[in-house]
Amino acid sequence: MNSLSIFGTSSDAGKSTLSFAITYLLHKRGIRVAPFKAQNVSNNSQVTDEGGEIAIPQYFAAEAIGLKTSPNMNPILLKSGGKSKAHLIVNGKSVGNKDIWSYYRDIDTLKPYAKRAFKELQKDYECIVAEGAGSPVELNLMKKDLSNIYIANEFNTKIVLIADIQRGGVFASIYGVYKLLPKKLRKNIVGVIVNKFQGDMSLFDEGVKIIEKRFGIKVLGVVPFKPFNLGFEDSESIMNYVQNISKAIIKVGVIKLPHISNFTDFEPLVVDSEVELSFISNPSEISSCNVVVIPGSKRVLDDLAWLKERGFEEKLISKEKTIIAICGGYEMMFERILDPLSVESDIQEIQGLGRFKGDVVFQKKKIVKKGCYNLFGTMVNGYEIHNGTTKKLCKKRKNLYGTFVHGLFDNDEIRYKIFSEINPKYRGYNFKKYKAKSIKEFAQHIDKHIDMNYITEALSE
Repeated sequence: MNSLSIFGTSSDAGKSTLSFAITYLLHKRGIRVAPFKAQNVSNNSQVTDEGGEIAIPQYFAAEAIGLKTSPNMNPILLKSGGKSKAHLIVNGKSVGNKDIWSYYRDIDTLKPYAKRAFKELQKDYECIVAEGAGSPVELNLMKKDLSNIYIANEFNTKIVLIADIQRGGVFASIYGVYKLLPKKLRKNIVGVIVNKFQGDMSLFDEGVKIIEKRFGIKVLGVVPFKPFNLGFEDSESIMNYVQNISKAIIKVGVIKLPHISNFTDFEPLVVDSEVELSFISNPSEISSCNVVVIPGSKRVLDDLAWLKERGFEEKLISKEKTIIAICGGYEMMFERILDPLSVESDIQEIQGLGRFKGDVVFQKKKIVKKGCYNLFGTMVNGYEIHNGTTKKLCKKRKNLYGTFVHGLFDNDEIRYKIFSEINPKYRGYNFKKYKAKSIKEFAQHIDKHIDMNYITEALSE
């Protein structure tokens, strides 16, 4: 069976959600399938079952169909490093910071890692669904593109194009990508999915005819827009969440740090009918919140300096509000943060907010692990990704909760424990059950609007 590449005709066309859905639907058809992305650029990562970290979309897609997660699903991950630098993770392991220019200059040295990971997956799976990145036809970058052209060429994958009709110019984007692709790859195109349609579907009937007759590309489906508040790849994606706040009784404000990371921590709050979630950038917004969350950060010292410059310090050292500090946010709550080896920042020492006694010291070796943790007297499933170290995994001071552990809000018991203290009317919900139901319903939505039989037949040729 052939493997499948998912190319977007633009950035943010919906590649991640469609890649997940198609992977899920192929799995439901009895095909042994696995998600893959050669190179991802995201501060949102998870710890795999094999150890090491990969980007959320591939972890999410694998978890949704019950697969053991592996660094092979995302062998190269870049996280923001600041000042034209990126934190490079290869095969799940950190290899330190690298400037962007040298990264692209040396891109050929990374191709063997992507190739090896894909081949390893092929040993266990019939079909690999390989998500692309951005647009596959950025002409000045095509030779440096690992996720699109390289994988499609190397493994002769079939290709499905994803076009975002919300952006406008959908015909030009489809035709332009098709014509700019190498001829070899054009022959492998199964068709195009027109994504994020809103309004009367019949209005695009003529559009389908134009794409099929004038461009010679099969339209595999026109997918109506449906919010899916799970598996966010990046901070821009999560800012587009859709929330019903008609029954909300608690308002949670997450500080939108410049280098915010692991924002999937907040997915359980987005879909909680009793919670109104907002991302805040100004200290004046805190007054309307019942809870303030200081999230994870890829550059903790720099983001703490930003918090102070923006005037957040006075609000955060005050004991009036309930504060939940996660990972980087937890580190900010100590008296000092020390980074003598410049692991994350050029700032080697900064005064913390001082709510917890002691120092946080950054070490070269990153702590990357998952497990079951005792947090605030409750057993919680979660994971750690951090270079900062201090004596305790978590601390509590009255209405201040701090921990290195991500995934806190995924756990119903801890979420209920914290929020019911703020508002006794809070009842909570079963996030695991909600997640499984939402995944199934979204996949069914995609299945209803695309021709999966045609895709499956093309993969079997």
